[in-house]
Amino acid sequence: MKKILLFLKKEPMLPVALLAAAVSLIVTPPTKALLSDIDWRTLGTLFMMLTVLEGFKQENIFRPLLRLTGRIGTMAGLSLFLVFGVFFSSMFVTNDVSLIVFVPITILLLRAANREAFILPVISMENIAAVRGSLLTPFGSPQNLFIYGQSGVSAWRFILFMLPIWLISGALLVCFVLFLYRKEPKMRTNLGETDVAGVWAPERKKQRIVYAALFLLVLGVIVTRTRFWYIAVAAVFLAVLLADRRLLLKTDYVLLVTFFCFFVFSSSVATNPAVAEFLRKTVAGREYAASILMSQLISNVPASIVLYPFSNNVGALLYGLDSAGLVSLIGSLASVINYRIYVREYPGKGGKFILTFTLISLAFFALVVLPGYFISKGGM
Repeated sequence: MKKILLFLKKEPMLPVALLAAAVSLIVTPPTKALLSDIDWRTLGTLFMMLTVLEGFKQENIFRPLLRLTGRIGTMAGLSLFLVFGVFFSSMFVTNDVSLIVFVPITILLLRAANREAFILPVISMENIAAVRGSLLTPFGSPQNLFIYGQSGVSAWRFILFMLPIWLISGALLVCFVLFLYRKEPKMRTNLGETDVAGVWAPERKKQRIVYAALFLLVLGVIVTRTRFWYIAVAAVFLAVLLADRRLLLKTDYVLLVTFFCFFVFSSSVATNPAVAEFLRKTVAGREYAASILMSQLISNVPASIVLYPFSNNVGALLYGLDSAGLVSLIGSLASVINYRIYVREYPGKGGKFILTFTLISLAFFALVVLPGYFISKGGM
């Protein structure tokens, strides 16, 4: 029992997700339709990315990127590079994936620079960058992809509607990073290329090639939205099994279970007649506020599934969902990923992460919530 309690203390999001799923199944007894309502594509894509990027980390495949960052002389410059690496990459590979790629690199670099005090503020801003950068494109986040597919709007119209708040967010992120180093704007990183880049073991060349190829495969699945994504999942599993089966034990299955539980919750809630009637009366005309508030209970991806059928202003719903991750850790599943990466590196420091993350994110939210509201009222 003591080991179980210790595990749950390390993984606070897991018991919340399990409890939410259990309660929803009691309120709405499960049916055969429940399994088909779960977003298996997102779960499969997340499994592939988590597994492949564990391979990247193990084989030091990010070495060229690390060598590049080693040439940046100041902490402000390095932080801007990392934050906007997340901001721009999230538009194309989703906010979840951009954090999975950049947060471990950030921790590695700032440790090597002996600047660990800045790790939490920087990865908190990377979280904001992932949430706000990804909102520009239809495939930048799971909720964007879901609403884009359901609404039928063109990709160009989608991007134009999201562009103003995306530009505002980018400008604010620059201000936030510069504010972090306001007392010493030219603080040095003390990094050299050899300090962080490491070396490539010649005997592991085959594994590096395999993981690089699998990464391209996963990106292809995300960008093309192919309905044959399950074949890619099988291919990744078999390739890793043959290349290095021990790597499969390192995949973050706790995060996968957390995602699964939230999907069970959202699917169960949406099919409950009493809940559906309540949402029908309260959501229409209040999509912006409703999506932000509900996301604090079940996260923005499940909230998008629950709220979309009851919304009249899809643009307001989308703006709210893409702002929800700035309010609390549970507001976005991307934030949960960020938290998980940090506590795996710093066990027992989850409370410190939540405090820093919440303070920085709420400050950003306070600056964008009203512009987002007024822009979204025009509709998509």
